[in-house]
Amino acid sequence: MTTYDTRAPRKAPRGNPRTRKRLGRIGLNTTAVVVFLFAVFPVYWMVSTAFKSRQQIFTTDFIPFPTDPTLEHVKRVFTEGIAGHSIWQYLLNSSVVALGTVLVGAVFSLLAATAVARFRFRFRTSFLILLLIVQMVPGEALLIPLFIMVRRAGLYDQLLGLIVVNVAMTLPFAIWMLRTFVAAVPKELEEAAWIDGASRFATFWKVLFPLVAPGLVATSIFSFITAWNEFVFALTLISDQGNYTMPVALRYFVSQRSVDWGAIMAASTLMTIPVIVFFLLVQRRMVSGLVAGAVKG
Repeated sequence: MTTYDTRAPRKAPRGNPRTRKRLGRIGLNTTAVVVFLFAVFPVYWMVSTAFKSRQQIFTTDFIPFPTDPTLEHVKRVFTEGIAGHSIWQYLLNSSVVALGTVLVGAVFSLLAATAVARFRFRFRTSFLILLLIVQMVPGEALLIPLFIMVRRAGLYDQLLGLIVVNVAMTLPFAIWMLRTFVAAVPKELEEAAWIDGASRFATFWKVLFPLVAPGLVATSIFSFITAWNEFVFALTLISDQGNYTMPVALRYFVSQRSVDWGAIMAASTLMTIPVIVFFLLVQRRMVSGLVAGAVKG
């Protein structure tokens, strides 16, 4: 008589969950390190080249770091300037444009995001879709219309005109991003403030604003970096060399026959310092603003 084994087949033994989790963590950390090195290497090469001698810069040998560091290029940028003007003039112009873009853009984007997230009005959805469509249009396609508008407004060859253009280019992204932060704030917090006798402005300033501060910081960083590194509009809308920003001034190190890589890397290294300083000044708000304003008192 033939008998059959009716028991369910045994499953293959699986690996230890802790081992799989450890291997997954190692793979994730390795990937993160590779991406980090890939992103940081151009910055490292820029800084190291700024302190290399001319022989080391133009040699065909791979020199990962300057063996004989020199301040020749940094001193030349500070003493000789760029296009007949001091480098401090270009740094000041870039700072005015970037900070102006951040301040003006923060005010308009926060008010617009609050209106979109809290109020219901006609064409609200169309307005949000329009923000996405505007983000898809490349800035170069808007160069000629913006040039005509800035010239007719009497803002050509002025830093104010460049601020207005940068605000217009960064505003759609800032509004869309801040809208999610405002929508995430419970309305009950605002209603509780109204019950306690707070006005709408006091509720906005003491309750909503601190909770939205992390998003405002994130959009401010985006606006600052965008305005600081902007080149095409600054080159088109500014003709006076004294009003040039740093990205436009750097092109004077490139001639038809040669490129002064040492000076370019030295000036570029100096150009990154204000961005790092700005980030260090505002990054605390990204943490403190998460809970500020939610506590009564």
